[in-house]
Amino acid sequence: MSLVPRPLSLTVNGQAVGPMDVPEGMPMIDFLHEYLNLTGSRLGCGIGECRACTVIVDGPEGSREMRTCITGAHYFQGRKVRTIEGIADPAGADTAPPPSLGASGQPRKVIAISPVQQKYLEHFSFQCGYCTPGFVIAATVLVERLAKAPIRAADVEQVVGEALQPHLCRCTGYVRYYAAVKDLVLNTPGLTLKG
Repeated sequence: MSLVPRPLSLTVNGQAVGPMDVPEGMPMIDFLHEYLNLTGSRLGCGIGECRACTVIVDGPEGSREMRTCITGAHYFQGRKVRTIEGIADPAGADTAPPPSLGASGQPRKVIAISPVQQKYLEHFSFQCGYCTPGFVIAATVLVERLAKAPIRAADVEQVVGEALQPHLCRCTGYVRYYAAVKDLVLNTPGLTLKG
């Protein structure tokens, strides 16, 4: 990593960030943790294998996962990024868990968790929770993709497997993660084709 700072501007969780002077070559995970105090994305392996560090990058073609431990912060220049902190619905239910910090450093009150997060809770999908942000990101990207291009119900198991397979967990046998996403896809109108 070079110590030479370069300006960086992007959108994180719907909020404009920057321009900020950020050292060239700084990994995005470090930028999120050190500059924005967004620590939900986890640094696991540091080599892009476990995917606990993934975020969503939104673009004209849709959303996609991006590993932040192996991708420099400046790659995200001008892009729209969602972290695990941006997945929950800030305007949903009546009860709220503790606030998390948003990209501006100001508290962001979370009012309702996302459907993906809810299914993971219902299925008791995780144990220690360290890898969970990456699994939430993967399932969120999958659900958003299926909302635009539904699949046959017969293909759900294979498609869920392909979406979650790259993510690693040292605690579980993955069965509950897969079951939760399969349940969500099969029971959310519009994600599977009728008939």
